[in-house]
Amino acid sequence: MEAEALARACAEKMWATDTASRELGMALEHVGAGHAVLTMPVTERMLNGHRVCHGGYIFALADSTFAFACNAYNMLCLAQHCSVTYLRPAHLGEVLRAEARERAREGRGGIYDVRVTGGDGRVIAEFRGHSRTTGQKFFPDLPEAAP
Repeated sequence: MEAEALARACAEKMWATDTASRELGMALEHVGAGHAVLTMPVTERMLNGHRVCHGGYIFALADSTFAFACNAYNMLCLAQHCSVTYLRPAHLGEVLRAEARERAREGRGGIYDVRVTGGDGRVIAEFRGHSRTTGQKFFPDLPEAAP
């Protein structure tokens, strides 16, 4: 199976059971080998005491995007370590966009950077995720994609 088709198949399988991302209003816009884009609208329930989007929701968007990027190779991956730097606030009504890009993948580990932008394109947050494969496959009869 071609790498992009495998990435889409893995994403579809994950998305079907990803209640957390769907319940937060996220949409899977694109997935490819080591790459993913998700969006999420900022709703009233996501606002903190300063009336801006709570950082936990921004982190959740980045983390979900990271998950779709690193799970694109027919190997189930989990987050081993993640960090985020918040740069600007996100506001009620805007649609946040997160784009994950693979930086390195070797053996059981990978490193992914996710940029979260606001509706006007300004950078809201930068996230780095380190992944670890579990040894399980989405599709046991198919090989994992090569690094």
